[in-house]
Amino acid sequence: MNRTKTELNPADFPQEMRPFLRDAAIYDSSCSPEARVWYIDREGGLFLKKNAAGTLKQEAMMTGYFHSLGLSAEVLAFAEDGQHDYLLTRRIPGEDCTHEMYRREPERLCDLLAEKLRELHDIRAEDCPVKDRLESYRENVLRGHAKGAYEPDLFRELWEFDTAEAAWSAAEQGMPELKAEVLIHGDYCLPNVMLDNWKFTGFIDVGAGGIADRHIDVLWGLWTMMFNLHTTKYTDRFIDVYGREKIDRELLRCVAAMEMIGE
Repeated sequence: MNRTKTELNPADFPQEMRPFLRDAAIYDSSCSPEARVWYIDREGGLFLKKNAAGTLKQEAMMTGYFHSLGLSAEVLAFAEDGQHDYLLTRRIPGEDCTHEMYRREPERLCDLLAEKLRELHDIRAEDCPVKDRLESYRENVLRGHAKGAYEPDLFRELWEFDTAEAAWSAAEQGMPELKAEVLIHGDYCLPNVMLDNWKFTGFIDVGAGGIADRHIDVLWGLWTMMFNLHTTKYTDRFIDVYGREKIDRELLRCVAAMEMIGE
């Protein structure tokens, strides 16, 4: 993760965040223009995220829930000021899975990602605060379809559709088949899995998590192996390690279509 030394005025942030910003070295580690992220060098490392109003509340809730399971960072503070949301968490030890030391052993990395995903999906999560993530997931697909959204290259080499209409047909076929039956990460990819010398230390960016269908996470697990390692050669290996008996390949194809047209 890139970090650039910067200066912040604590008075520009909600009261809950100010004590953590005072007298600390601060580094900008933002990866997108939408969400600003700063690393605060104190107490073992903290991360402060700032995004548009209404965008981080669920992430704060789900991060707290994952932390209660020993799977994510501790949430230190959450605040809203009407224009922005602010989320402050402790640093999870290690580096994410895009680090060179992990990518240079792709088979080992593939197996670990598939194993950790299956372990996540096997958790009994009756107390999860997001009981049916599928409701908002389907709404997102329907909004995208209404707006004519379509990303034909998103899963190229894994699943391809000739037209937006073909993708919508598959999405429409698959939506009734989705089941809210496991705890999902919601954005399962290499940058969101933390390791410390190959030891799993936690998940990050779990704001899209909740009780939903396992095929959503499995799809993004396959995508991240293709996107980050630039090959599809680990697709079958990932599925085998996760548990081929749990995966419906046709439903995976339909979920890929949903993601292509989702908003």
